[in-house]
Amino acid sequence: MAVTFDDLLARARALADGRRRVLLGIAGAPGAGKTTLAGHLVRALNAGGEPWAAHVPMDGFHLADTELERLGRRDRKGAEDTFDAAGYAALLRRLREEAGGPHTVYAPGFERVLEQPLAGAVPVEPSVRLVVTEGNYLLLETGAWARVRGQLDEVWFCESRESERIGRLVARHEEFGKAHEEAVAWVLGTDQRNADLIATTRHRADLVVPVTAMPAP
Repeated sequence: MAVTFDDLLARARALADGRRRVLLGIAGAPGAGKTTLAGHLVRALNAGGEPWAAHVPMDGFHLADTELERLGRRDRKGAEDTFDAAGYAALLRRLREEAGGPHTVYAPGFERVLEQPLAGAVPVEPSVRLVVTEGNYLLLETGAWARVRGQLDEVWFCESRESERIGRLVARHEEFGKAHEEAVAWVLGTDQRNADLIATTRHRADLVVPVTAMPAP
């Protein structure tokens, strides 16, 4: 039987059916729909009552452009070594360990217009029982990324149709300032190299989310 969005919603609810806080990761290639899926899940879970699910993106751990320039990595922003992977893993551990404590945990966000991380932009209240975090490299086994998987109770991997994924990425880059030719070159270069790497981590996921279960953007 084909997996549907309602099935995903039921699985997320069952995952959080307990007293402790649970962390659900959503991985996949750039443009695969991770953010859309996470947002739909959290809104549906929180509908009609006190919010108990939170969306914490990995993108807040992008290194700032000034640091990427210092490191000589600005031309491949979005690659696995252009994030603070150790900081992201530490945040996930803190979200787990401080559940139910007296303080709100603040995660960084990412401002698409500026293309820069924003500190303290995403609040996770003590009452949150399910944290949905999404990003490209949740299943990567190299460097500090290897610490991430152990902090997550489940990781889902989003499948996508390549033509649609590439089209969405080009449109996204154009929306935030790139000329069409520049957007296409970036998507078929830097973004595609990242997508190829991410595809090698698919087998480590607890669930592969088919295209048919993905909500519309």
